[in-house]
Amino acid sequence: MAIPDYQSLMLPVLQLLGDGQTRRVVPDVTDALGEQFHLTPEDRQQMLPSGAMPTFVNRTHWAATYMSKAGLIARPARGRGSITEAGKEVLAQRPAKIDVGFLMHYPSFVEFRTKARPAAASGGEVLPAPITDQQNPEELLYRTYDALRLSVEADMLDRLQAPDYPWEAFERLVVELLGAMGYGSSTDETSLRVTKLTGDEGIDGVIDEDKLGLDAVYIQAKKYQAKTAVGRPALQAFAGSLEGQRASKGVFLTTSHFTSEAEEYVRRISRRIVLIDGRQVTRLMYDYGVGVRPGRSLTVKRVDDVYFEGDL
Repeated sequence: MAIPDYQSLMLPVLQLLGDGQTRRVVPDVTDALGEQFHLTPEDRQQMLPSGAMPTFVNRTHWAATYMSKAGLIARPARGRGSITEAGKEVLAQRPAKIDVGFLMHYPSFVEFRTKARPAAASGGEVLPAPITDQQNPEELLYRTYDALRLSVEADMLDRLQAPDYPWEAFERLVVELLGAMGYGSSTDETSLRVTKLTGDEGIDGVIDEDKLGLDAVYIQAKKYQAKTAVGRPALQAFAGSLEGQRASKGVFLTTSHFTSEAEEYVRRISRRIVLIDGRQVTRLMYDYGVGVRPGRSLTVKRVDDVYFEGDL
């Protein structure tokens, strides 16, 4: 049997989670769906063209991800899913199918697919518009890439905000990210480091900007869930920590977002504090290869008009 596309898997995934239990997407959900669709071992082992993962696993993941963006599925922990009250209401309606058109009735999914993110939380970037028949093949390619990237970033943000993701791991992650971005010395590992977990006076990392450590940038990393914003008091405490270190520069990174009062506060103080929210963190992680693996690389080529118009 042919492997179902990801939209055909949406309703079966939701039905499988309909008993209210939390299940692992891999292997619990994929194994059960494989039996339901009578997939052969060869079907289940068929890989994506990039070779990154089995096609069936990938499509099940996309089905679960899209429904989670619509609020039908919750992701209580990494790699796990459970049905929400909204999902139960959908099953009670006994729909013939669930697809992207069905999910577009949910505002959270519409926002994920088509709307601009709030400027205060994301810098005002715009999500790609839905693919239409009017777009040419090259436009479709880049639209698809943008949609894939945004989905990967959203998935990483979900993992960073998950209750079981340790705050210590986030502190190490931001130091690794800043190192990948070129901060600190490539020949001196101590120039970019995590501070001790106790007695650090609110400082989670330090970047020495010169070999003698005469000028340094101090780092604060706060791991919060999506609904918990970083407010002005946290920034005031960080500014106080900088004062204690006689430092003039700091970077405050969080998995959530900053309140408008917090942003206004750092604009008014003399110390330079850069704020990086969760969406910016995952965007930088994607750009600098932290927490992601490269898949298949595609090179887009065009006809060289000069070649064909030149002298023979």
